[in-house]
Amino acid sequence: MLEGFRPGVAATFGVGPDDVPERTVYCSITGFGSTGLHAGRAGHDLNYLGWAGVLEHTAPALPPVPIADLGAGAMGAVTQILAALFEREQTGRGRHVVVSMTRNAQRLASRPMLTGGLACYRIYRTSDDRWLTVAALEPVFWQRLVELIGRPDLADRHYAEDQEALAEELAAVFVARPLADWLELFENEDVCVGPVASRAEAATDLTSAT
Repeated sequence: MLEGFRPGVAATFGVGPDDVPERTVYCSITGFGSTGLHAGRAGHDLNYLGWAGVLEHTAPALPPVPIADLGAGAMGAVTQILAALFEREQTGRGRHVVVSMTRNAQRLASRPMLTGGLACYRIYRTSDDRWLTVAALEPVFWQRLVELIGRPDLADRHYAEDQEALAEELAAVFVARPLADWLELFENEDVCVGPVASRAEAATDLTSAT
């Protein structure tokens, strides 16, 4: 059983978690959980992300996909339902699973390493006002990256404390050349670098890569 009403509403229709057989896996996808300060509050994806702190560094820009709906809500429900089904195979009993899109979104964004905390995992502007994605997390990728951009002196600062200063130095390098130049330089290299492609570019590129 899967429902997405505010807490308590399904029960008024006679289909609440207490109205189903014991073996039923009952999943309630909620905005804020079944209890607590905001449990009865109305909301949508953007509101949940705002409450969760996910938009702190991106507002007023909108997220490119509905993260709370898809990642925190749908995927959160799938994983918890599967776990409950597995448990039922062992015990014969179902479970009431409550998915909070706000709390799950907060968990998804709780790793600042991948949301701007590291200079080696960011998006950098190029000289033609395009953007380059850099995700050189592993030392082997980072070492090769700084060699190729002519800054081998940055190798030892991969995970140093001065990440903002390091990011400024990388930004100064990448903004000196157009996107196409960087892509050509990195074409046959293992450095975890790529473009911020337009939708048209992505469609063409992915269509040709059969």
